[in-house]
Amino acid sequence: MFEVVFFGTSASAPSIHRGLPALAVLAGEHRFLVDCGEGTQRQILRSGIGFKKLNKVLLTHGHLDHILGLGGLISTFVRWEENIDQIEIWGGRTVLDRVQALLYEVVFRNEKLPIPLHLIDVKPGRLFHTKDFTVSAFPVQHRGPDNFGYVFQEKTHRPFLVEKAEALGVPAGPERSLLVRGESVTLNDGRTITPDMVLGEEIAGSKLVCVGDIVRLEPIKEYVREAHALVIEATFLDVEADTARAFGHITAKQAAELALECGVKTLLLTHISRRYRERDVIAEARAIFPETYVARDLDHFIIRRDKPVEKKVAEAEEEE
Repeated sequence: MFEVVFFGTSASAPSIHRGLPALAVLAGEHRFLVDCGEGTQRQILRSGIGFKKLNKVLLTHGHLDHILGLGGLISTFVRWEENIDQIEIWGGRTVLDRVQALLYEVVFRNEKLPIPLHLIDVKPGRLFHTKDFTVSAFPVQHRGPDNFGYVFQEKTHRPFLVEKAEALGVPAGPERSLLVRGESVTLNDGRTITPDMVLGEEIAGSKLVCVGDIVRLEPIKEYVREAHALVIEATFLDVEADTARAFGHITAKQAAELALECGVKTLLLTHISRRYRERDVIAEARAIFPETYVARDLDHFIIRRDKPVEKKVAEAEEEE
């Protein structure tokens, strides 16, 4: 299971209701911040999830609306957050060069940081893994080099078939745990029980794909395919498709067509321009792909492999 919390959902500049791009992916005990627009740290506090363990930052690209919040956020981390002992910022080489200039030539100039700050050069492929999930990067075309999207993929699992285990006389306890881990066991009567005898067919884990700004969709289809949730920009409406292409962006219609073609379960649109009404963006996308949301700041979504995406209502909506 993954959770996505949106901190900022506006395009290029903030609006009254939307901050600049940033979101968190929660995966068990692990937390990832994807992009960090201006004002992100305050939005994290408003969301209620807090700063704890939010020390892995994945950058989609180096434009200022996606990285300028790093200065304030990292400053808060190194001065106030005792539960953060290191910070990792992942991005393409040219993106990290810009981040380094921001942090070391402006924010922390002539200062020695009390905790390690690691700038990690992203290459396509797996970046991070646990026993439950992996995080991988794939190249994206926007404006300039070193743009990336990220895939959060739960590992496949085989369900333990209790009826079969009982029929074979496998006692409850450590023997069953070993079988679940893929190890054979020998029973007291000398019989050997293999995992294949008590495990069902493989079930794919949940898959979440996060894409920042993008202009060409064909190259990313292999990474998006069969995602349980796809987070992607919808900076323009189709009436301005030529303008979108000229500025390295896509339309809500194009995002919906991508989701439909690739068998995505739920589409989460973000990077919404101030020039459009939200209802027009959602109408354009849902005409093609009904399972679409336009994310709002502080929206919280839960992605499971075996259930529809669940949206928690943001505090701002409850107050209305």
